[in-house]
Amino acid sequence: MLYKKYNCRMQFGGDDQWSNMLAGRELIRRKIPGSDSEAMTITLLTNSEGNKMGKTARGAVWLDPDKTSPFEFYQYWRNVGDADVIKCMKLLTFLPLEQISEFGKKEGQELNSVKEVLAYELTSMVHGEEEAKKARDGARKLFAAGGANTDDLEAVMLDLSAFRDAKVDLIGAMVAAKLAVNRSDARRNIEQGGVTVDEVKVTDVHALLDQDKLKNGGVVIRKGKKKFAKVAL
Repeated sequence: MLYKKYNCRMQFGGDDQWSNMLAGRELIRRKIPGSDSEAMTITLLTNSEGNKMGKTARGAVWLDPDKTSPFEFYQYWRNVGDADVIKCMKLLTFLPLEQISEFGKKEGQELNSVKEVLAYELTSMVHGEEEAKKARDGARKLFAAGGANTDDLEAVMLDLSAFRDAKVDLIGAMVAAKLAVNRSDARRNIEQGGVTVDEVKVTDVHALLDQDKLKNGGVVIRKGKKKFAKVAL
């Protein structure tokens, strides 16, 4: 239909869609005599273990700022694995290859500065330079001096009507703040002892958040070492 209605002659897709794309091209050839269509695959973005990046246990990374905020987008790329940062830089940015090759010589803690460049370049490309600067500066403040400075962290405003009996449960707040893909994911992280609320570890999957605190500046939920979110009403 795209070929017939819009004269769409080229289909792009990931390597794993090659057979489907060939089938579509064959369908066009059979249905429309004299047609001329093409298919082209693109290298899949995978991590060092060969797994697709994006729709993983950490959830999808969206270009839409309403689904993945510029700060979350920046943090995703800032926390990419050491073994993946140079490959992502080659595939996703327009930085000169010579510069990327120099980055590739860095090891250990030096790679953090490379990840910051990757995160800034991609955030700037998708959300603009102003949002990229805000995300970078926010991340630097958040993890300044090895600790978490959450004073300037933008709060995720919770919708009280989305919670049962108007009580804000920790699991629901984690999902709303995108610290968990779903309630099962949030429950698992709590049970494993990887969640704190205002730096106090919480292991009760039925825990409720203090609404007075939520209305007075919010509370900070942390998952693991580097995933933070401030939630408020």
